[in-house]
Amino acid sequence: MVKRKNSTVSPQTKDTNKEETTLPLVRTSDEPLTKKAKWVNKQRVLVFAARGITQRDRHLMMDLRDMMPHSKTESKFERKDPLFVINEICEMKNCSKCIFFEGRKKQDLFLWLADVPKGPSAKFYIENVHTMKELKMTGNCLKGTRPLLSFDSTFDTHTHWSLLRELMTQARIFSTPKNHPKSQPFFDHVFTFTIIENRIWFRNFQILEEDGQLAEIGPRFVLNPIKVFNGSFGGETIWENPNYVTPNAYRRMLNLQTGLKYRQKIEQKLSLTARQPKGDLCDLDSLEEEVFEDKNTTEIANEVMSNLGTGGEKKKKEKRTKKKRPTANVNKRSGVMFNEILGDSDDN
Repeated sequence: MVKRKNSTVSPQTKDTNKEETTLPLVRTSDEPLTKKAKWVNKQRVLVFAARGITQRDRHLMMDLRDMMPHSKTESKFERKDPLFVINEICEMKNCSKCIFFEGRKKQDLFLWLADVPKGPSAKFYIENVHTMKELKMTGNCLKGTRPLLSFDSTFDTHTHWSLLRELMTQARIFSTPKNHPKSQPFFDHVFTFTIIENRIWFRNFQILEEDGQLAEIGPRFVLNPIKVFNGSFGGETIWENPNYVTPNAYRRMLNLQTGLKYRQKIEQKLSLTARQPKGDLCDLDSLEEEVFEDKNTTEIANEVMSNLGTGGEKKKKEKRTKKKRPTANVNKRSGVMFNEILGDSDDN
């Protein structure tokens, strides 16, 4: 057996090498903060739409996806399939919440907000849609940041408004969960929900400073609530909006208003005919038959032309006589006046 040689490196040299490799325990301010590994609230939102939505509606859906880092996508939903099939799609995608866009007649857009396993779910009609690219606002925020949710004080007045508020906050539909892998650990924008005229107005603002200065980012839309259901995409109706008017009925009302002008014209004509006098004396057709009873149209035309001709010649003769008469009358008047003046002079 060959003996190994003893290492010639001294222990002092080993300690010096270790000291050289150690890094300083000071972190510069430019380095990012380490994210916490604990992601407790693992909730995801499935954002997708059915076939038949317009281009603007699709851009609105993409804007909501960009604002929510905890969202997931899915291909278009077939309109023939029932809505409870969406629950199975959410289970396959490991999503506990869902935002579903439904378009009808390529001009009406409906929105579903649902807590997928058990409920509740709410149906809205979207009005006054304005996307980010359409508005071009000055506000801007980083992608993946967590938003602050601001609700109007009128949400506390009625139970259905408070239920919708809890559906948006506790269900984590619009608010991103804490320590999400795709989210940033700070807040730089606000989602505002205000109730005006029994509708929810949505706005997105950037936080410029801590003083409260804001700049709008977009998008804009108005949610008109229709129904609130007990289950997910179905079940018993908990609340129904009594002031809701369907878009078809609203368009029908507008068409009726435009047709009022035509109706008014017809009514005016009918009122004129009703106000006209009636009877034998007021019947002009019977008088014409009596006057032109034995004459043809040609005879009547010849008589009219002859009368016009004779009338013209008579008028010419009258004009000629009128021109001659004034001179004779003037001479007679002047002679009478001259004789009267002479008589007055003789008397004097």
